[in-house]
Amino acid sequence: MTQPALPTPPVPPDRPDRPCVTELRLAAFTTHRRATLPLGPLTLLTGRSGCGKTSALRAYEALTRLGGGAELEAVFPDPVACVPERARPDAQGRRGFRIGCTADGPAGPVRLDVAVQAEPELRVVGERLTADGLVLLETALRDPGKRAVQAAWHTAGPTPVTRGPLPDDRLGTALLPLRVAGTTPGQRRVLAAAEQMVVALRSAFACDPRPALMRGAVQAGSGRLLGGCGNLADVLWRTRAECGRRHAQFVAAARAGCTGPVSDVLARLNGDGTVAAAVDRGHGLHTDLGRLGHGELRYLALALVLLTGPGVLEVDPAGEVPAALQTLTILADGFDRGLDPRQQRQLLGLAARMCERGHIRLVGAVSDGSCAVGTEGATVVHLDRD
Repeated sequence: MTQPALPTPPVPPDRPDRPCVTELRLAAFTTHRRATLPLGPLTLLTGRSGCGKTSALRAYEALTRLGGGAELEAVFPDPVACVPERARPDAQGRRGFRIGCTADGPAGPVRLDVAVQAEPELRVVGERLTADGLVLLETALRDPGKRAVQAAWHTAGPTPVTRGPLPDDRLGTALLPLRVAGTTPGQRRVLAAAEQMVVALRSAFACDPRPALMRGAVQAGSGRLLGGCGNLADVLWRTRAECGRRHAQFVAAARAGCTGPVSDVLARLNGDGTVAAAVDRGHGLHTDLGRLGHGELRYLALALVLLTGPGVLEVDPAGEVPAALQTLTILADGFDRGLDPRQQRQLLGLAARMCERGHIRLVGAVSDGSCAVGTEGATVVHLDRD
């Protein structure tokens, strides 16, 4: 039977009103060991090639997909690649990795830590959800012969803890709203923490624009931007028609970051069902996207991502939560790749303005963190190792 909606408690003045991930923990993941990465509204991961910028973003994306209910095999198609190279198997030949995060919001800081076994078979072997030092959910693999973990969640009623099995191929935190009745204060606290974590994780968009896919006409489709931004022309056709204000902002960004005059950015539907885009230079002159430079195309794609939202990007937001209470997190690998210094400044300035409003956050990987000098509100995390 469907439980009645719980009243929304008032948000303390020092708590974010929108759940968001404020910390990423990589206890043992690829090249990372005992790494804790603070995440602000605008965060840039920087360091030399091979320091783990891309793998950190991959771990974040994995948590977002697990928070959305995805199965382990879909999230980690090559789980052995996530195991630290020097990790030795135990007596049973088992190796794995551990990742986690902290989500802040109306329920206060909530920590999630997950241990995944990659060999000999992929499965969750341990999960812990905590708040204020209190363990709200804890799972452990008790019987390797069963495809389940033993779970215990906080109740604070006549029975302090409720126990039961959960699948070993999904994140238990994402399943709690289906398993916890919410009849005691303890259960309601568990639900609030779990829902905050899931909402903070689910609204994320991982992107790494690929200019080679943007140069030609593309098939008209859903108008939702893909991670590689290959359907940029299709999305421009939609956004130009649907929101004149945002399109004007996008044109202003294009004018600031592209070479030559920019009067507009156009999109047209061809007779064969494809969509093509071009830059309007004024006086009847148009430049097809295929003629733009590599950096210009990446710049345009990232600017469009920052200026749109979950309805335009290929993301899976928490539909049961009002959009006003969600934050879209953009995970941008190679955020500065192919951009000249002017484009970097313009794009970071746009990111800072959008992130300041609170409904968008950005975690980007850059080769040189000095590009953020002078950008108000930017958090630069250095990942260099000796």
